[in-house]
Amino acid sequence: MTDAHEAATRAHHQEWARVVAALTRRFGDLDIAEEAAAEAFATAVERWPADGVPPNPGAWLTTTANRKAIDRIRRESKRDDKQREAQMLRDDDPPQPPGAIEDDRLRLIFTCCHPALALEARVALTLRLVGGLTVAEIARAFLVRETAMEQRITRAKAKIKANRVPYRVPSAEDLPVRVSGVLAALFLVFNEGYLATGSGTDPVRRELTAEAIRLTRLIRALMPRDGEVTGLLALMLLTEARRTARISADGELVTLGEQDRGAWDTALIAEGHHLVRERLATGERPGRYQILAAINAVHTDARDVRDTDWSQVVALYDQLARIDPSPIVVLNRAIAVAELDGPDVALAAIDRLDHKLAGYHAFHATRADLLRRLGRSGQSRAAYDRAIELAGNTAETAYLTRRRDQLG
Repeated sequence: MTDAHEAATRAHHQEWARVVAALTRRFGDLDIAEEAAAEAFATAVERWPADGVPPNPGAWLTTTANRKAIDRIRRESKRDDKQREAQMLRDDDPPQPPGAIEDDRLRLIFTCCHPALALEARVALTLRLVGGLTVAEIARAFLVRETAMEQRITRAKAKIKANRVPYRVPSAEDLPVRVSGVLAALFLVFNEGYLATGSGTDPVRRELTAEAIRLTRLIRALMPRDGEVTGLLALMLLTEARRTARISADGELVTLGEQDRGAWDTALIAEGHHLVRERLATGERPGRYQILAAINAVHTDARDVRDTDWSQVVALYDQLARIDPSPIVVLNRAIAVAELDGPDVALAAIDRLDHKLAGYHAFHATRADLLRRLGRSGQSRAAYDRAIELAGNTAETAYLTRRRDQLG
């Protein structure tokens, strides 16, 4: 029974986006797709312990979800047209233009990220329908209440339905104006996989990072000259390269400075560095993702944390702040400043962010570390307590707790 439940959980992580995308293509309705997929997974949890795990869980789930969707349409449709709606297949859609990539999940992302929706709604909908995150997990990622996020997602799906947003990859002419919202969504999907916010899930969700990378590669194939698409792919690869070194055998977060760099994936690092150099060679002004990728290239280029070129990292953050002067960028810049100018200078910079990042655990964790380095143990302990209270990841909580308990 335990094995069956684990298989169902694993299938949810691996197959959710595929099932929802397939149902969306067939029935053209996000609500039907999401609810039928959820019912199929619930059925798996009930039946697999007794019947056994099917040889192809994804196919079983898709078939079950299709039946659930048809049953729902038959129950809810008007008598006159219920049979017609129940037989909607969408398989006779006109073919994509030459060169377009056939992938249901890529279509689903562009549907979720349609410009008719606000950017926050696009990202939230993508995290729910493509990433398979719960509403509670998405609310944590956005630092908003769960009820507010539920309403945001519901309104987004209703708007897609009301505006008859097509389920397809945009034409080549429309891609440039559509891609920014897609990249933002994929970046958050990747981040959720790299350090998951759900308290009941694995601290690292490999299937989400892999799916974000896979879909970003597809978009790069559509737009090979777009600097930000290449930059995001490079950023993901350089971050993913460190994944196996990020969590200890005890399930605790391992910070960048403490990681075993010999465990990093050298092939991913080489590919990421190549993409960063490729963009630098163009001489074009870099965007946000390209600068973040360059920062990660500096980190992954150092054989030891003591070899890190912190002045270059600060310079890149200065460049990033000019196009994205967000509190998060200021916070991350301060971490690098601490290595150059000392923790007191960095602390003065981030203390000015208190009113903006009071609900962000990384802000308090950074303050705690800087206060610890300055010997202010009492204040450091209080900051660790607040960071632990806000952290939504078991690995982070374990790390922060140990650091707090080591204080004198």
